[in-house]
Amino acid sequence: MKNRSARSFLTLLDHSPKSLRAILDLAARIEASPEDFRKPLEWKTVGLLFEKSSTRTRLSFEAGIRQLGGGSLFLGSDIQLARGESIEDTARVMSAYLDMVVIRTFGHDRIESFARAASIPVINGLTDGHHPCQALSDFSYMEKVFGRLAGLTLAFVGDGNNMARSLAEGAALLGVHFILAAPEGYRLPEEEVAALDRLARKSGGSVRVVNDPKEAARGAQVLYTDVWTSMGQEAESALRERAFRGYVVDGSLLSLADPSAIVLHCLPAYRGKEITAEVIDGPRSRVFEQAAARLPLQKAIMMYCMERDRE
Repeated sequence: MKNRSARSFLTLLDHSPKSLRAILDLAARIEASPEDFRKPLEWKTVGLLFEKSSTRTRLSFEAGIRQLGGGSLFLGSDIQLARGESIEDTARVMSAYLDMVVIRTFGHDRIESFARAASIPVINGLTDGHHPCQALSDFSYMEKVFGRLAGLTLAFVGDGNNMARSLAEGAALLGVHFILAAPEGYRLPEEEVAALDRLARKSGGSVRVVNDPKEAARGAQVLYTDVWTSMGQEAESALRERAFRGYVVDGSLLSLADPSAIVLHCLPAYRGKEITAEVIDGPRSRVFEQAAARLPLQKAIMMYCMERDRE
């Protein structure tokens, strides 16, 4: 049975366009006047349960918790969960000590099991299936650059992974046109794309998949890419590098995009593979500004989750 006492943030599709809009607006207010948001987490303790390595997600949450007046506890592989304690027992115990938890793990089923057993808000800091905090932060940054989200075209070149999925979900809810260019075998499932496209049509957006990166990039305002091999897929690295040959964000591909287009990458990036150094270090790249946008957005998500009353 779903816990009704805590508002969690596991996927973007768990939330309405109105709720996502509220988080985006709150993040903008926090960025403009961070000094006005020094106590929302006062006397609150947030656990960071990370089973995968992290730079931006960990830093933005830890800094955000402290700046909101709270305290954080980083929990890695040294807790009993790593020795076989069940995810449900861990969730119940952590709920007794903490006010909220951010989880970065492997299978999405793990965070779902944790959230069902927990009585505190649970935030998805990344799973194999979804990366909602990064995606919503990216939409926040896109809106800052272009002054709008509705009607923008976002072309994602590369693997149909957790990042592509969360961006597609956000696009469907926020009126953005999302195009994934990926080779066969590395795309989001057709039925998932069809369902997201139906949802997107209600907001004025669209979701589709193509084979040719040039088709995706043509006229796009945002050109986005991610690593070809995600954490946990290292054994597939050689196979994936062959499959994604040609799915590279380079100067030639960028030239097909809209003249105002920006380049985004959720990082870490591997120059010479999914993106060239010329592009990621060039004048159209907004990769590091994109990373900086994580901080106010994480703060907004945490504040949203601590508001227990649902819509």
